[in-house]
Formats: sequence, C-alpha cells, structure tokens
Amino acid sequence: MLVPMLPSFLAPARLWLLLLIPVLVGLYLFMVRRKQNRQQQVGRTMLDLVIPRESSWKRHLAVGLSILSLLTLTLAFAKPKDTVLVPRERATVVVAIDVSLSMQAEDVAPNRLEAAKSAAVQFVSSLPAAFNVSIVSFAGTATILVPPTKDRGAATAAIENLQLQPATAIGEGIYTSLAALAQLPPDPKHPNEVVPARIVLLSDGKTQTGRPADEAAAAARDQKVPVYTIAYGTESGYIEVNGRREPVPVDHAELARVAKISGGEAYSATSAGQLKDVYKDIGSSVGKEKVDKEVTSRYAGAGLAFAILAALGVISLGARWP
Repeated sequence: MLVPMLPSFLAPARLWLLLLIPVLVGLYLFMVRRKQNRQQQVGRTMLDLVIPRESSWKRHLAVGLSILSLLTLTLAFAKPKDTVLVPRERATVVVAIDVSLSMQAEDVAPNRLEAAKSAAVQFVSSLPAAFNVSIVSFAGTATILVPPTKDRGAATAAIENLQLQPATAIGEGIYTSLAALAQLPPDPKHPNEVVPARIVLLSDGKTQTGRPADEAAAAARDQKVPVYTIAYGTESGYIEVNGRREPVPVDHAELARVAKISGGEAYSATSAGQLKDVYKDIGSSVGKEKVDKEVTSRYAGAGLAFAILAALGVISLGARWP
C-alpha cells in the first residue's frame, strides 16, 4: 500500500494550531446531539419550521468545508515546503572518453568513436555557459586534454581531435578526471564554496590495465563527485586485427558498478541517436539541483476554495429563511 508523503514545513511550531480542529469538531457534534435531545423532548423547534429537515445535510457539509478550510489554511500558515529542481548557477563537468582500439568497431555508424565525438560535442555545447568543462581521454593511460574551462571552442576541438590508442584503463580515466577537477581555480566571489562536479565517462569495454575502476569510483565518491557512465556499442561489435575479426562486446557490468559506487547513474546506448538522448538526459540532471522551496500558495489556494464552498453552503441555507 502506498503511503502519501507528508510535507515538511519552515515553521512547524505553528502546526499546534491544528489541535483546534478536533476541539471544534467535538463542539459541533455536541451541539448537534444536544439539539436532537431537545427535539425528542419538546418536538420540532422554530428553527426546524424555518429550515426543513432535508437541509441538515447542507449544514453538515458547510461545517465540513469550513473545517477543511481551517485545516489547509493552518498548513499554509506553517509555511510548507517542497523539493523542486532549479537550474544550477555553477558546476564543473569532466567528459572522459574511451579511445581504445575497440572504439573503431563499426556496429555504430560510421564507428563508435566518430559517433561518440559527435554526441559529446553536442553535449558540451548544450551545457550552461557558466559551467566549466574539462576533456579527458583514456585508453592504456589517461590524459587531460583540456583542464576546466568555459571555452567551449577548446573543449570541442579536443573532442574532434581524439585518436585511437591501445588498451583500456577505466580506473585511470576516473583518477585523471579527478585530477582535472583539482585544477579548477577558486571562484573569486565564492573562494570557500565547493562547486558541484560530475564526471561523464563513456566507454565500450572493461579495464585491461591500470588501477581498478571500483577503487577509482570509491575515490570519486569520497570527493563527492558522481560518475555518470555510458556503456556504448552493441554486443555484436568487432574489430579487424591482422585480418581476423575480434569481438568487442560492451561490458555493462563494470560501468554500472562504477556508477553505483560513486553515486552516479549508469546508461547504455547502442546507436548514435540513443547516445545523444543519453547525453541530453545527463545534461538535464547535471544542469539542475534540488532545493527546498516554500509552497504556501498551494495550501492557501485550497483553503480559499474550501472557504468559498462553505460560504456558498451557508448562503444556500440562509436563502430559505424568511
């Protein structure tokens, strides 16, 4: 059974006013019971002659709506808050791209690397202008091609000039991405503020050399830098090695584990179109943050609606009086 989440409040002490509601409900029930007892003793009262018995449900409805109005207005008075997504003002994103030889597989046209370049350039260009971007490439080793910068031209040029290299070292790619983040100069306006950072890592294989990827993911977690991994390619991918076909299927397990350990998200893409969609989703996640926002107007609006309905009920009853 699903249990609705109760809102949180900026002024929770004001919720003590809700204790008035059961008191008022009890008082109303007492008065109704008292009236019924009197009617049983002396017969119909003058009020009953003015207001027919069939209108009693209207009285109950008007009182019920009044209580609901009091409830929602009291909740509004306590300043309810909700978690909403708002655009980040600043952040740093490291784009780490696998350039191992398996990225020349043509299961994604024209090949994995060229399709990855195109999607990565589009992703970098879509990030907010205030964000810093760093580009890291990794194969048997990892290299910081562009340290954190707002210069999108430098970032896209580095991506477009990526070249294939042997072996795969996912762990080294993560460690080098963390080293790139360390090169970010402090903001003069906010020198002591830690700028949110994310690593977006695209790869098609599993670690063949270097430090373990799980160990690197744990280091990223300790530095509060989630790693968003993209497993790119298909299970049928292959490359030509000395005239022989060498299968290069995507290893989803390692990349999913890296994302989980670091606190990020794991994605998969089997085509250029899917890769662009993945980058778009990651960009939305990175570009927004969750903040608490006061939502008093929601409850005040509901309270006003209940109050209007209750007033209409009272008017309906009054219209029958002489």
